[in-house]
Amino acid sequence: MNKIFNPKPETWSSILKRPTQTIDDIEVTVKEIFKEIQKKGDEAVAKYTSLFDGVLFENIEVSPSEIEQAIATISDELKTAIQLAKSNIEKFHSAQKTARVEIETVEGVQCWQEKRPIQKIGLYIPGGTAPLFSTVLMLAVPANIAGCNEIVLCSPPDKSGNINPAILYAANLCGVTKILKVGGIQAIAGMTFGTKSIPKVYKIFGPGNQFVTVAKQLATQYGVAIDMPAGPSELLIVADDTAFPAFIASDLLSQAEHGTDSQVILVSTSLELIDKVEKEIQKQLEVLPRKAIAEKAIANSKLIFVENDKTALELIDEYGPEHFIICTKDEDFYVRNIGNAGSVFIGSYTPESAGDYASGTNHTLPTNGYAKNYSGVNLDSFTKSMTFQKISEKGIQNIGKAIEIMAEVEGLQAHKNAVTLRLKDLKIEK
Repeated sequence: MNKIFNPKPETWSSILKRPTQTIDDIEVTVKEIFKEIQKKGDEAVAKYTSLFDGVLFENIEVSPSEIEQAIATISDELKTAIQLAKSNIEKFHSAQKTARVEIETVEGVQCWQEKRPIQKIGLYIPGGTAPLFSTVLMLAVPANIAGCNEIVLCSPPDKSGNINPAILYAANLCGVTKILKVGGIQAIAGMTFGTKSIPKVYKIFGPGNQFVTVAKQLATQYGVAIDMPAGPSELLIVADDTAFPAFIASDLLSQAEHGTDSQVILVSTSLELIDKVEKEIQKQLEVLPRKAIAEKAIANSKLIFVENDKTALELIDEYGPEHFIICTKDEDFYVRNIGNAGSVFIGSYTPESAGDYASGTNHTLPTNGYAKNYSGVNLDSFTKSMTFQKISEKGIQNIGKAIEIMAEVEGLQAHKNAVTLRLKDLKIEK
């Protein structure tokens, strides 16, 4: 990891730069695949599944018998763990339900707001070296609580043409309505345009590599919403000399093992802690099965010394981390004042992996600094707010004159007339 001591604010943007490719490098490829799938549908999906995943099959939909076979291979221990995580996620997201907001803004003018589910949603679940069945829980559970009618799940198949059994188990447990063996750009394009096999959806959720991230952003140009422009995983820890070096190192490595383009950062007011954490990282790295991946991510990462908490907080807010762990004596300072972070983990016994799996909060979070203007996935992500109003005769009399004046000044005579006719009708009746 790169050690940096007391960086000046004018250097922060370069120091905190994410190790990502430029969108220009990726966008051309994504656009080409989108155009082909828009034109050729399943034929193009099959072509790119063969090219990128090395498998070719007639039917990409997972059958009920395949789900049953997958469930049979899952250990009771894993099933129990998944069920516990599902229960906690349900509790936390159910608590986010809000009642109808209703008010009479003036006598006779009743306005209210209600939440309605997004009817068709698509879930993208990465496979590959780390099949994220936990993400199925994070997305399908709140989708069901919200009342979404169609929940379509796409995940890349392995070389044998199968989806990881744990993904299928979680999807079946959480009420996913259709599961498809398709990944990458072609999955996002398929859910954007719809094909014979892949339903068109209204909103796409889920993390992925940089190609998936750009594909999701391109989908928005075709009328499909996305949860957020989430990319490679990242973690920032702030710690002082009260922290446990072994814990800090384990948390940094837990994110570094996600992928070679992940980034982890330690910001500390203690030089001694930085040295101890660096040694711990090397020690723990040696026994990790995903050592090669973690090593490359660590090479993109930083150990930053700053002199005080105020400077640390300003630097962290500038970065806007996806995950933010606080291990300091004055943890309340950071809890009260942090402005930009996807999800915050407080104290030495709150590892980031708890949020990844089973504490109940959602792990689908904004990366690449988008924590400055995006929320992580929550129950509202699967709903729309609709407003309603009902105006009585007294109500239109109370606000009618104001509407007429405003419409006339804006030069919208028909708007004015719609009110004038009603006001005249009320005078005639009386």
